[in-house]
Amino acid sequence: MAKATAGKQGAKVRSDCYIEITSKRLGGIKLEVKSKVGVMYGKSIRSTILDMCKFFKLKHATIFIEDYGALPSTLMARFELALKRLNPKIEKEYLPAFNKNNKYKTTKDRLRRSRLYLPGNEPKLYPNAGLHKPDGIILDLEDSVAPTEKDSAQLIVRNALRSIDFYGAERMVRINQLPQGLNDLKYIVPHNVHVILIPKVEKAEQIKQVEKEVLQLKKSHKIKNNIYFMPIIESALGVINAYDIASASEFNCALAIGLEDYTADIGTQRTNEGKESFYARTALVNAAKAAGIQAIDTVFSDVNDMDGLRESIIEAKGLGFEGKGCIHPRQIKIVHEAFAPTETEIEKAKKIVAAFEEAKEKGLGVVSIGSKMIDAPVVKRAVNILKTANLIKE
Repeated sequence: MAKATAGKQGAKVRSDCYIEITSKRLGGIKLEVKSKVGVMYGKSIRSTILDMCKFFKLKHATIFIEDYGALPSTLMARFELALKRLNPKIEKEYLPAFNKNNKYKTTKDRLRRSRLYLPGNEPKLYPNAGLHKPDGIILDLEDSVAPTEKDSAQLIVRNALRSIDFYGAERMVRINQLPQGLNDLKYIVPHNVHVILIPKVEKAEQIKQVEKEVLQLKKSHKIKNNIYFMPIIESALGVINAYDIASASEFNCALAIGLEDYTADIGTQRTNEGKESFYARTALVNAAKAAGIQAIDTVFSDVNDMDGLRESIIEAKGLGFEGKGCIHPRQIKIVHEAFAPTETEIEKAKKIVAAFEEAKEKGLGVVSIGSKMIDAPVVKRAVNILKTANLIKE
């Protein structure tokens, strides 16, 4: 006999489950279910597990399930993982139905003020994440997942992409550092991921590796929607190569910076003032803008310091960043408010655009408001302000 387990158990576990499978030579399937919601969902749990046994041709085993209110997609992922840990040769996938609300697309220039990180092996956080209205939800396979649970996170995230309602948020996944991250792609590309975050990028070749694998998977699964990339710069070498990275693929939509790893790499401590990372952040903004993509700032790690968060965003906005990572839902509202154009900025932008349109209609080569001359970069900035304001209204 052989035994394999998956999932979590304990008094503090919620919206998850623990599964234990012991293989046998004979005796059929013996299934024991212990569930906090057994009265309502016990039959459904048993039906799902027995259907999966049939699907994977598991005929003889003792199965123990301790359920703490796990969603069906979580239960399916945990059971599939336990079975594949028992028999690593299994390649079949048991997929939950695709939520019809999750079939929307994204665009390269979509508003990306906030992106909320959710650990890939914590399904309890998924169902309500979209209700907080982040611009994007990141299901994380990298730093928030323990090395021993990487295989678990792959299946949890795959099933979440199919079944959890994202409420219109951009559907993002952060893969693992390459080359390990290339293996993650087969679990996310077929399931309408919008943006793939690529961590710890130091060279353009890494983006090209991801692009090649994504295009192959898209072809084999007959996927037509564009899938975009957001490389994350987290080292001194990455900063030096920022423009090459930003321009490495037509599918790059943004360039992000991760300051925890960057400051460690240059041998210093990260501070709220950010003097130690000023060069890296401005270099990243310049690289992103030169490549024609968005610049996204790092996360603010103190979830209780709302004033500090607001100050950090105002500074980031002043440097040219267009968005910021969030590690707690309470940060989203502050991020949106601070990145929004002020009424003064909007009114000024309207006057500049109106003056430009008037001059163009008259065939004038010079644009002015009163005694001030307005050049092309100023007009471009005004157009971008109005574009952002309109996107926020939508």
